[in-house]
Amino acid sequence: MADQLSPDEKLNLITRNLQEVLGEEKLKQVLQERELKVYWGTATTGKPHVAYFVPMSKIADFLKAGCEVTILFADLHAYLDNMKAPWELLELRVKYYEQVIKAMLESIGVPLDKLKFVKGTDYQLSREYTLDVYRLSSMVTEHDAKKAGAEVVKQVEHPLLSGLLYPGLQALDEEYLKVDAQFGGVDQRKIFTLAEKYLPSLGYAKRAHLMNPMVPGLTGAKMSSSEEESKIDLLDSKEDVKKKLKKAFCEPGNIQNNGVLSFVKYVLFPLRGEFCIKRDPKWGGDKIYTVFEEVEKDFAEETVHPGDLKASVEAALNELLEPIRKKFESPELRKLSNSAYPSASKTSQCFTLTSSSKGCQDRRRGGGGGENDELVPSRLDIRVGKVISVDKHPDADSLYLEKIDVGEPEPRTVVSGLVAYVSQEDLQDRMVLVLCNLKPQKMRGIESQAMLLCASIEGDPRRVEPLDPPEGSSPGEQVFVEGYETGKPDDKLNPKKKVWEKLQVDLKMSDECVAQWKDKHLMTKLGQITCKTLKGGNIS
Repeated sequence: MADQLSPDEKLNLITRNLQEVLGEEKLKQVLQERELKVYWGTATTGKPHVAYFVPMSKIADFLKAGCEVTILFADLHAYLDNMKAPWELLELRVKYYEQVIKAMLESIGVPLDKLKFVKGTDYQLSREYTLDVYRLSSMVTEHDAKKAGAEVVKQVEHPLLSGLLYPGLQALDEEYLKVDAQFGGVDQRKIFTLAEKYLPSLGYAKRAHLMNPMVPGLTGAKMSSSEEESKIDLLDSKEDVKKKLKKAFCEPGNIQNNGVLSFVKYVLFPLRGEFCIKRDPKWGGDKIYTVFEEVEKDFAEETVHPGDLKASVEAALNELLEPIRKKFESPELRKLSNSAYPSASKTSQCFTLTSSSKGCQDRRRGGGGGENDELVPSRLDIRVGKVISVDKHPDADSLYLEKIDVGEPEPRTVVSGLVAYVSQEDLQDRMVLVLCNLKPQKMRGIESQAMLLCASIEGDPRRVEPLDPPEGSSPGEQVFVEGYETGKPDDKLNPKKKVWEKLQVDLKMSDECVAQWKDKHLMTKLGQITCKTLKGGNIS
């Protein structure tokens, strides 16, 4: 295909869907003379996740345009970045990355014989490279090095010197890999501009830089290997994919920070040229889109429902993941995965102390407030609440803004997406269930101070009902799970621990419409928590 493309057509293919290009004139000049040499590097830290399909789809574009592409497994960088990869695991992590990246490329039809794979320590420990590191460190200021790595290197209170070396090494890689351009995310822009500033000072050519946008994770923020709930692992089961997509941020009509919609734009369309929204005939039936902007427009106008979008992405994503899952069913690769990412010990040093040690109690519980490591439902502060007012969100017609009395001096503000399911009249003065110890979160500019709990049916996203406390309940009454009546809720659930997300997986409605956690009833002192019609539904 590349032989039939003009230089301009190649440039269009190379730069499509990129957020920014530095040095476009250089690209044009090279393409007039020969094929472009480009590299993409990945630090071998946490397990690659589905957002890696974004650079993979661009690599497919580069190959279609005739580029000579090098993939760098940056093992030394993984160690320098606050030791995200321990030295003793570097070799295993590189092997894992190589196997999983190759499996991803094969799943999207990229021929591996067109690619060159390089490990960083194969050349970064050489005499010449090491001398260049020293030469560069004599020129780069501490300010420039820290600024360059601000969005890439892990930021800590007392940074290590290794993190300051990281940007300079990435700049030198351009010379030692003999490329015309480096490709990466827009979060690496400051490293790219450092390379453009300092490589000529070493007598090396300034390279071009190609930058992908940062695709939002499932929570609406950057997808991260270290944030379990923000990403879908490449080896996640179909059940896990469904579960994570179900909880993904995908507000009706909201096209900003929408990780589900971004995956359609930056992965599925470049790879397939079309996208099919799968839905029940009573809601219009399946619809095939050949232009992403039409999907975005229909979603913004709420012609496409978030549940239908999620279900369609789930089907397309599982098609991409299935060959990877099958490849890693082999005993050798399962062993590699377990060796490269051994499970962290759940036993902390604290537990070797006596139970009467105050220091142990403070470390286990965060200095007081009920935050321990045991995953039990009594850690959730679920209360009966009364909706005392309900209005449309001033900046989002798809959201309600509710004031809910939960037995405190002032009502709590709750932002919910119930507009499509429950009328304002039905919510007004209704008794509901509220999760009160989540960290407050801003939703379209207004802080939501709690979560209204509802039942829903998997596979039918249009059926949602608020949970009902027993008749005669009063605001502020505590909700508990049978057998866990005496536990004390955390003051605030630590979002990094994902306590709610882990417990929520086992919250279900029984066939009698009774709320349960692991088959034990949710109750107040007056009786069981129920919903009206959603037998076997999920609770969220």
